[in-house]
Amino acid sequence: MDGFDAVILAGGAARRLGGADKPGLDVGGRTLLERVAAAARGAASTIVVGPRRPVPAARYVREDPPGAGPVPALRTGLAEVREPWFALLAADMPFLDAEAVEALRAAAARGDGAVLADDRGHPQWTAGVWRAAAVRAALAGYPGSSLRGLLAPLEPVAVPLAEAAVDCDTPEALARARARF
Repeated sequence: MDGFDAVILAGGAARRLGGADKPGLDVGGRTLLERVAAAARGAASTIVVGPRRPVPAARYVREDPPGAGPVPALRTGLAEVREPWFALLAADMPFLDAEAVEALRAAAARGDGAVLADDRGHPQWTAGVWRAAAVRAALAGYPGSSLRGLLAPLEPVAVPLAEAAVDCDTPEALARARARF
């Protein structure tokens, strides 16, 4: 497979966490954003869609308006992608690692994309690797606001790595992640 860039979505409102700075939350001595960026360490470039931070080193961009949602954030991040493939990753996945990203890359090579699947087999739309041209084409005519609505028609390969697909959207999920590190 050709090279890839990483687009990390890090600008959500974290409503279920009381508006906390979710990407900046510490899990095992590193922020969630640092953990996700480390998982994408093989990327030619890392693009973070969200507020600028001292770490990780990345190109930081913001959707307009900030916090507009995952599809506008994807549009903004994808505009910075130069490689033929990109990893689309949420900044709240403490168990995502480089092996999971490589598994996604290998699976994506069979089509236009691949996504992690949770323990029930449901796709995690913010944990995938995509052919940049296919997503650009899908975005060109897409009026919706749902990542599933945008990406599901590309028929991604599901990669059943449930632990890597776990995100920290609630205080309970964050406590479980912290207890594991």
